[in-house]
Amino acid sequence: MSDHLRTALELAESGVPVLPLREGKLPFGNCQACAHCACGGRPVMKTPGPCQCPGVCHGWAASTTDPTVITSPAWAPAWRQAIAVAYHPGGAGLTVVDLDSPEAVAWARQALPPSRTVPTTRGEHWIYRGAMLSANRVRPDVDIKSFMAYARWLGPGTGTMTNLPPTVCALAEREETTPAPGSPHGTSSERATWDRSVATGCRHTETYVRTGLNKGLALVCARTESGAASQAFGVASFLAAQHRQCPGPCGLAALGQQIVDAAVSVGVPVPYAQRAVARGLGAGAESAA
Repeated sequence: MSDHLRTALELAESGVPVLPLREGKLPFGNCQACAHCACGGRPVMKTPGPCQCPGVCHGWAASTTDPTVITSPAWAPAWRQAIAVAYHPGGAGLTVVDLDSPEAVAWARQALPPSRTVPTTRGEHWIYRGAMLSANRVRPDVDIKSFMAYARWLGPGTGTMTNLPPTVCALAEREETTPAPGSPHGTSSERATWDRSVATGCRHTETYVRTGLNKGLALVCARTESGAASQAFGVASFLAAQHRQCPGPCGLAALGQQIVDAAVSVGVPVPYAQRAVARGLGAGAESAA
């Protein structure tokens, strides 16, 4: 058994989903049947599909804690070529703030609460307890890796792991609501942005609204196995109730669309997510009346 495979099994036993990385610190490419997502993609991907391929296909979505899969003949060739082990932070209920330069590390020490720290070749990984939507380039040399992302395993690190703070969630707000040009949205409409232009009659501060929204999105995204739609209903109902006394408008449609996107990202079908959020917004307004 290789050192990488042994490490992967130890992580999987502790509840951390793992996968092998090839040269260049990249996931292994799809097999011929899965090439260009011809298989439809795995059920856990942002656009859920029927793929049940036993191989290490679809990057982070192949990560697993099942030792029978990790040691299976389908994974054996990948382990023979692997140069590192990766893990899916969101699947383990974690968020990694990837600081890719000394300047980024210096910024984090001033701006973020301390947590478990792992040295990297160019900076540090700061690991928090709690999951959220991933986001790239939230600041110069700063990425957030949680759901729908992988991080290279570089050891357990040092320091005490702390809960995911609102400051990290707020960093991802712009990335979560502004997809890259030409990227698939995975929903039936463009992602909505909540700001004062759509909430001119809201009595709450932007910090209050965004903090509550990001906490709600993290709760929805944590439901990777089941219950994401029910959680989306609950989050939408709670947010709607908070705005019941506002003169309005409060931009609830924009908030609702972001909850829909979060539910879809963990496998809830678009129509189901939209219905759950719409019912939640309505129930929240009624319960607060």
